[in-house]
Amino acid sequence: MCKGSGQCFFESRSCALHAQGGNDYTSYRGLSGPLLGNNAVNTLRYKLPVHRKVGHFDFNKLSSVDTKHYQHILAMVFAVKEINRNPRILPNITLGFHLYDSYYNAHKTFKAILDLLSSVHEHVPNYKCDVQNNLAAVIGGFGSKTSIYMATILKIYKTPQLSYGSVLSERNGKLLSSWYKMVPNDGHEYKGIVQLLVHFKWTWVGIFVVDDENGEMFLQTLIPLFSQNGICSAFINRIQKLAHFDEMMGLFLSKWNTFPALMESNVNVFVVNGAPPSMENLNWLLYLAVLTSPIGKVWIITAHWDFEAKTYQREWDIHHFHGAISLTIHSNQPAGFRAFLQSVNPSWAKTDSFITDFWEQAFDCLLKESNESEDLTPTCTGEEKLENLPGPLFEMSMTGHSYNIYNAVYAISHALHIIFESSSKLRLEPQDFKAWQLNRFLRSISFNNTLGDAVHFDENGELIEEFDVTNWVTFPNNSFVRVKVGTLDPHAPTGKELKIQDENLVWHEWFRQVPPVSVCNDNCHPGYRKRKKEGEPFCCYDCVPCPHGKISDKKDMEGCLKCPEDQYPNKAQNECFPKSIIFLTYEEPFGIIIVSFILSLSLTTMFVLITFIKNRDTPIVKANNQSLTYILLISLLLCFLCSFLFIGQPGRVTCLLRQTSFGIVFSVAVSSVLAKTITVVLAFMATKPGSRVRRWVGKRLANSIVISCSFIQAGLCTVWQISSPPFPYIDMKSLNDKMIVECNEGSATMFYCVLGYMGFLAIVTFTVAFFARKLPDSFNEAKYITFSMLVFCSVWVPFVPTYYSIKGKSMVAVEIFSILTSSAGLLGCIFSPKCYIIVMRPELNNRHHLIPRKYQ
Repeated sequence: MCKGSGQCFFESRSCALHAQGGNDYTSYRGLSGPLLGNNAVNTLRYKLPVHRKVGHFDFNKLSSVDTKHYQHILAMVFAVKEINRNPRILPNITLGFHLYDSYYNAHKTFKAILDLLSSVHEHVPNYKCDVQNNLAAVIGGFGSKTSIYMATILKIYKTPQLSYGSVLSERNGKLLSSWYKMVPNDGHEYKGIVQLLVHFKWTWVGIFVVDDENGEMFLQTLIPLFSQNGICSAFINRIQKLAHFDEMMGLFLSKWNTFPALMESNVNVFVVNGAPPSMENLNWLLYLAVLTSPIGKVWIITAHWDFEAKTYQREWDIHHFHGAISLTIHSNQPAGFRAFLQSVNPSWAKTDSFITDFWEQAFDCLLKESNESEDLTPTCTGEEKLENLPGPLFEMSMTGHSYNIYNAVYAISHALHIIFESSSKLRLEPQDFKAWQLNRFLRSISFNNTLGDAVHFDENGELIEEFDVTNWVTFPNNSFVRVKVGTLDPHAPTGKELKIQDENLVWHEWFRQVPPVSVCNDNCHPGYRKRKKEGEPFCCYDCVPCPHGKISDKKDMEGCLKCPEDQYPNKAQNECFPKSIIFLTYEEPFGIIIVSFILSLSLTTMFVLITFIKNRDTPIVKANNQSLTYILLISLLLCFLCSFLFIGQPGRVTCLLRQTSFGIVFSVAVSSVLAKTITVVLAFMATKPGSRVRRWVGKRLANSIVISCSFIQAGLCTVWQISSPPFPYIDMKSLNDKMIVECNEGSATMFYCVLGYMGFLAIVTFTVAFFARKLPDSFNEAKYITFSMLVFCSVWVPFVPTYYSIKGKSMVAVEIFSILTSSAGLLGCIFSPKCYIIVMRPELNNRHHLIPRKYQ
């Protein structure tokens, strides 16, 4: 295993060989060569754009050495050494390995697999004469295509293959029984990216994706998730996986005009998917792009795109990526690993054919063995320290992929240990072991590694593991630190997969607002709703005010909402306020005025009643049915007092008594007036000689009229109360900002019947009084009754349309006004002339003045 795309092949050795003094079988010599992807040795001079300094590039330094991935090799070596020193795992068994480099090339990958499955130096499949070194498993590769190339041949032999890098998600549905993934399914990561965007409300993002099958699968998975979560892609930029310098220049020239425009757009969040060497190509675009000013973006980076750089890029600014966020493969730091890295030195070259190229490229020097006198490159001292290298070239902490390799070595070792322990009774010797026998144990393997992390696979052969949410903090010296700010657990309950500590995030200093905002246009503030722009993505929209009566209390609402019935929208239409409850109260000024009128009229009525009682023996009181006068005055007094039922908060009792009590009492009053009118007419007719009407004149007829007329009204009210009685009701719709507490009449028909019956009595009374108005002066009470009925009709006729055209307290006030006015009209028109005579002109209160001369 060399580059990120390399593979590691495990072999088991017998204890006899180890017991005879053999060291750990840890030769790193790759059968396909060192860590170089191409071996260009020509030196060219290249002039950069005029906006940059002129630089010279040595193509020896452009050879594609992935110095950062050298840690993968060291993680393998460290794990093997740990296991070989551990007496509790594979006692008397020594692990060894071979390392191969795929060069990102299918031909070289297939050749390496054939080398592995054949005898040394002989590519003859199914034939192997070397029985000392038995293949146990294969670890690799780093790239998706490399893993698939390897599986094409390894599946034939059912040789266990443990991939530690990206694997196409669609391939996971066609798993092989011998293929294991040391990383969680990429689909979980893509969903985590969407959850991250939703968490920060980023809806307008750009996508950088590698132009290959893996990139297309990424888009096919991510774009639907974007649509489901209200996220739009502003652009999709495909990055070619180019390994040669001339190809990179061609790429840059083709995107000379478009790339700076993407960087300077209003898109503040970039989602990046890729694998080496696409990161190198993106670095080229960022390095050579002509930008008007430094631009800060939030880079959301997938797990398999590490912060790496070629050695010739060591001085290139990585501050573009300051504050980037990535869902990295979970990693931990085994005890002793850092010390192991510190012990690495060029003297290992005898057993490690990769370290020379790594050392020279990483430290930009030449070892003495390869130094040439004409080369001005400084000579390596061998005392250089790995911890002094910038992060893009090498890291001292174990990366996620190195940790996967570390766990893969332990998984294979534990499976081998189970096999040899369970087969001891069968006397299975290591040289008799076959690689395919390992699958049954690997599939069900479950253990805790040296750091306590659980290692086990699911039913699809994928490692059950969570992702780390990592914040990348860069520094001016091109170093960086990984800050873990959260986790993504794909197996957590829905909605709780992502846990992130926002307060620990570091953002690019270019942003004035944190967390940054990335939307197509400004948010629609509360009080507005979104309206889609024609011909543009759904994330781009106009903001229009909410219609009357509706609100939006959040940003970017699709539609406006109606307030609950007991609330109303404020003027800004962004909040609902509780409606105030209104009813006519005693404390308010209008209520005080009404109460004053009620008391005044009630006292006036009592004064009249007392006056008539005190002067009951006088002719003017006796003249027109004394008992009817008392009934009328008492009923008028009760009419005035009934108005109190209309003031205050309506309750069940008050609603039942309001209309019925007034209807009955007022009917008594009107029927009393009718009885008095009929009495006047009959009294006049009875004065004619020989009139038979004389026998009808008297209290019996008057009382019968009052009782019968009142009984009919009482019957109507009883039917009303039984069939559909009035009840308290809160009207929430009539007024926008208030709730009206009122009495619902229950049955409008019965209400109109009661009111209509009173009108009928008034009309009959008015008609009789109108025809009796020209009777002699002594019986001329009919004149005053005519005027009183005229007042009554003028009040109650307009009452009905007015009553149903207004709401709230005004409606109650209108009814109280009608009751008081009509009652006061009866009181004033009928009794004010008599009171005037009794109080002001008592000398006129005698029989001589009341009876005209022609009747004396």
